[in-house]
Amino acid sequence: MWVGIDDTDSLEGGCTTYVVVELIKEMPYDLIGFPRLVRLNPNIPWKTRGNGAVALRVGIGKGEKFEIGRINNKKIYCYSSIKKDVNPKEIFKIVKKVLIENSMEEADPSFVISKKKLPYWIYKKGVRGILKREEVENELRNAIYYYYKKGRGILGASAAIAWKPKDRTYELITYTYEKKWIDKESVIKMDKICKSTFNNYDYENDYIAIFPKANSPVFFGIRGDDWVELKKAMKLIKSSPYNKWIIFETNQATDEHLQRKKKIKDIRPYESVIVKGVVKKEPRNIKGGHVIFSIYDGNEIDCAAYEPTKQFRNIIRQLKQGDKVIVYGGVRKKPFTINLEKIEIKKLIDVYEKIENPICKNCKKHMKSMGKGKGYRCPKCGARAKKAKYAKIERKIKEGLYEVPIIAMRHLAKPIKRMKENCLP
Repeated sequence: MWVGIDDTDSLEGGCTTYVVVELIKEMPYDLIGFPRLVRLNPNIPWKTRGNGAVALRVGIGKGEKFEIGRINNKKIYCYSSIKKDVNPKEIFKIVKKVLIENSMEEADPSFVISKKKLPYWIYKKGVRGILKREEVENELRNAIYYYYKKGRGILGASAAIAWKPKDRTYELITYTYEKKWIDKESVIKMDKICKSTFNNYDYENDYIAIFPKANSPVFFGIRGDDWVELKKAMKLIKSSPYNKWIIFETNQATDEHLQRKKKIKDIRPYESVIVKGVVKKEPRNIKGGHVIFSIYDGNEIDCAAYEPTKQFRNIIRQLKQGDKVIVYGGVRKKPFTINLEKIEIKKLIDVYEKIENPICKNCKKHMKSMGKGKGYRCPKCGARAKKAKYAKIERKIKEGLYEVPIIAMRHLAKPIKRMKENCLP
């Protein structure tokens, strides 16, 4: 039996993954596979903080079982396969009770219970576009669903069930409502020892990325490609106590939100895209510390490296008109702009700098410019020349792939580390 949950948190606090932990605690049945944390379209204006929904499969398990968490010292296991399904009406009562007790007052909690996996298109549209309630409800005719207010959460809950991993990562999340502190040096040590983990610490900005600042029961979360190594990583962290932890299977760090091979004319607001083009308007600084430039492929669109992307802006500032690039990012409606997550510089143009005006052959003196594009003239004898002397200057940037720093990285953005190691396609 699949259970999807969404919209239990708000901008004021809470966390939907914590609701799942409480649900697991109350559930009299086995977990089949890992619980899921599924991030959806990060550009939706009405999203909560991380736009994440969760799902889990429950039943009577069989086959191998794995320890994937602890709740108040009780070990939590998941099973590799299912022996027997369970009564959805009983599941309904448990889920409703847990949501009522653990959702934020400002939230719009919703859940879906389905015997069957929901169609993949729901997830695909949920992570790359905008889902409509009517179209999702059409697929829930044989499922049970419930919501408290507007019911927007059934979209995320359905998408979390519908996710079919082509690429996946894992996140081990710890929880506490007590005072929280974490030792920075232990995070750095863990980052260097546990090679399959990523986005733990931003060395450039001295930022502990596993330690969220939001008001929620989440303490710290470690992400990686090897769920077994996540348990080792957790033990290396020195921190205040916590009494709950669980490992989620996730679509984080997969770039699944990006629509590939997009033409500029086909881009729409709230999408996330990969677009190839040539730099047309060179980078310029605007109020707020943001850097804007444009690319062209027959049509033109602005691209932005906003102030939170920190040192990444220094790469962008060095682009020149004519450079060939591929940009990755989310599309804002107003201003209509691609908010950069990564950029691949495919080809840098040669840049030349004027070092000397031409010398008059008769007078042996430097000529003077007659204006832009009009050439040069000797002020003494009137002799003319077309070109000055130029030298090729070395570009400070190189061709290659660049990403925003960890402090500015979105949940779904695939780090270059994962692209290089290519854990999965």
